[in-house]
Amino acid sequence: MEKKLAVIRPAISDSEQEKIVLAAHDAGYTPVFLDPKNVSESDYMDAEIIYGEGAAAKKAAAESDVLRWLCASFAGVDAFCRPGAFRNESTLLTNSAGAYGVSLAEHAIMMALMMMRRMPVFEEGIRNRRWLPPMPQDSIKNSVITLLGTGDVGSCLARRLRGFEPAKIIGVCRSGRCREPAFDEIFATDRLKEVLGETDLLIMSLPATVQTKHILNEEMLSAMHPGAYVVNVGRGNTIDEKALSAALNEKRLAGAALDVMETEPLPEDSPLWDTPNLILTPHVAGNLTVDYTRNRNTEMFCEDLLRYAKGQPLLHLVDRTAGY
Repeated sequence: MEKKLAVIRPAISDSEQEKIVLAAHDAGYTPVFLDPKNVSESDYMDAEIIYGEGAAAKKAAAESDVLRWLCASFAGVDAFCRPGAFRNESTLLTNSAGAYGVSLAEHAIMMALMMMRRMPVFEEGIRNRRWLPPMPQDSIKNSVITLLGTGDVGSCLARRLRGFEPAKIIGVCRSGRCREPAFDEIFATDRLKEVLGETDLLIMSLPATVQTKHILNEEMLSAMHPGAYVVNVGRGNTIDEKALSAALNEKRLAGAALDVMETEPLPEDSPLWDTPNLILTPHVAGNLTVDYTRNRNTEMFCEDLLRYAKGQPLLHLVDRTAGY
C-alpha cells in the first residue's frame, strides 16, 4: 500500500522540492505537493505525514484517522497544542523552530534601529518634503539589552547584537539557563521585573503558552524607564496591548515595535494603529520569504523524515503539553 506524504507549503523552489522528493523516496513515501490556498480534502486526508501549514493542516490534524506525523513549517504551534487539536492523540507534532532565527533576529534589529535612530520621524518628514533638523537619537552601543527568550531566535539575536558593543546582553528564560556564550547574564523569568529596571532595549521572542500570556503587562512595563524600547517578534499574546498602548501614550516608554499582535490581521479599530512611537509590521519577520529560512526549513523536515522512516526519535519534536 502506498505511503503518502502531503506537502502543503507555499513558496517551494525546484531545488527544495527535489530535496523532499529524494528524501521521501529514501524513506519509502510518495510525496504530493499542494497549494495551501487551493487544496481539496481528497489530496491530503489520506496522508500519513503532512508537512506544511494552513487550514488543511489543521483540518487533517482534527479529523484524519491516518495522520501519524504533522510537521509544521512554522515555529509557533500553539493552535496544535490545544485539547482536541488532534483526532489521534498519538500523532507526532514537529515544528520548524531553528529555521527562523536569522530572519527574526535581523527584523528585530531593524526595528530597534528604526526606533532608536528616529526613522519614522524622518520618513514622515521626507514624505511631506520637509528637511528636518538633527534631533537626539539613541544607540545600541553602551545600551543594556534584555532578550526575553533565549532559544534559537534569542541566541541569534545575542550573537548579532554583540557586534554593536552594548554594555550588556541579558537573557531571560524559564529555566534561567542557556549555553549561548554571547549572553553576559542569564536570569529565570521570575527575575524579569528586576531585570527590566536596567533595560534600555527589550526584545521578545517567546512562544505562546499559558505561562507567557501577557508576561509583559502593566506591572512589568512600569518597571521600565521612560527611555526604554520594546520589540516583539515572538507571539502576540505575550504582551498586554492595552497596557503597552497606555505606556506609549503616557510617554512612559520611548518606543515599541510589534511584528505580532493578539488578533491578526490587526482590526481596523485597534488603538494600536494610532498609538504614538509604535512601529507595526504585519507578521512578516519570519514566514518563508528569506532563502535561508526556506532552505533550512526543508532541510530540517528531510532530516526528520529519514529518522521517522527508521523509527528514530525526531529532532524537532514538540511537547504539546509545554506548547513548544
